[in-house]
Amino acid sequence: MSLKLGLYLGYWGIGPQGDDALEAVRFAEDVGYESVWVAESYGSDAVSVLAWLAGQTEKINLGAAIMQVPARPPAAAAMAGATIDKLSHGRFLFGFGPSGPQVSEGWYGVPYSKPWGRTKEYVQVVREIIARKEKVNHQGEHYQLPLPDGQGKPLKLNFRPERDYIPIFLGAIGRKSVEIAAEVADGWIPIFFDVDKFEDAWGEHIETGLKKGGRQRSDLEISPSVQVAIDGDLEAARNMVRMGLVLYFGGMGSRKTNFYVDLAHRFGYGEIADEVQVKFQAGDKEAAFQACSDEVVNAVSLIGTEAEVAERLQRFRANGIDRLIATPVHPEIPQMKHTVERLAALTGDEPS
Repeated sequence: MSLKLGLYLGYWGIGPQGDDALEAVRFAEDVGYESVWVAESYGSDAVSVLAWLAGQTEKINLGAAIMQVPARPPAAAAMAGATIDKLSHGRFLFGFGPSGPQVSEGWYGVPYSKPWGRTKEYVQVVREIIARKEKVNHQGEHYQLPLPDGQGKPLKLNFRPERDYIPIFLGAIGRKSVEIAAEVADGWIPIFFDVDKFEDAWGEHIETGLKKGGRQRSDLEISPSVQVAIDGDLEAARNMVRMGLVLYFGGMGSRKTNFYVDLAHRFGYGEIADEVQVKFQAGDKEAAFQACSDEVVNAVSLIGTEAEVAERLQRFRANGIDRLIATPVHPEIPQMKHTVERLAALTGDEPS
């Protein structure tokens, strides 16, 4: 099957920024990447970066991976998406997720209660606004438009959007969240993705969600975010991936609740993740780094020679992956371009 390619810019200031970011995106567009994706947390926002890219690109799709649900009301998200879609002549892709309790409550001041119920309803409201079939009168558990017993009245987006349906992706790795993505979203963006074990970890939850939504597998674009390095200093690339894993296993959540450690258990790497977490939280970050083995690093990344990466890509195709959102690991522009270009060439080499 054909495998679409996306370029993941990540967070402004952590990933490429300014002229480097624009050079990377234009290069990816030139070599055939289908989309570029931008993140946000508690620094740069995805909307501004994607709007900036809209006028400086021609055909590459502009995806949010992801817009934080607690960051803005659904109407504000719909307005931003409709505007970027108009500016780009129909190239915008929504991506949503509830963030985590630390960011939702600590940065946005929004309680982290029923995060995925809230996200599911958020998607519904955004779709109602973009469809522009009638004035929005939504009285749900989490969102009421207009507010009951107030002075507001039902309103409708006051310009005709480029499209009355803009695809919505959800970033999810938990069991229930993946089920909701399969039920209501057009696409799913998982991270720390092991292509050989994702069916064991998520398959039943995908099928449950699809069944609830009256949908089939082809209705959900599976679009994992994967770190990639082709050639160059591969040991340095693996160590960069390792540092990220150590941070997520050790620092993202508590000993009791850590979504990423839980996922590692479902992938079969639970003992490694537990050891990393214990050492990290004890303050021994070097020992935590050493405990994160190459087995885990290689499972959730695409790092190797061109031949090695080509072999792994075959497994993405064989497992029905629709899109690979690639994060080039090497920060140097020449090596980044090499990875971007060779990945495009390998992806274009469809098996006979």
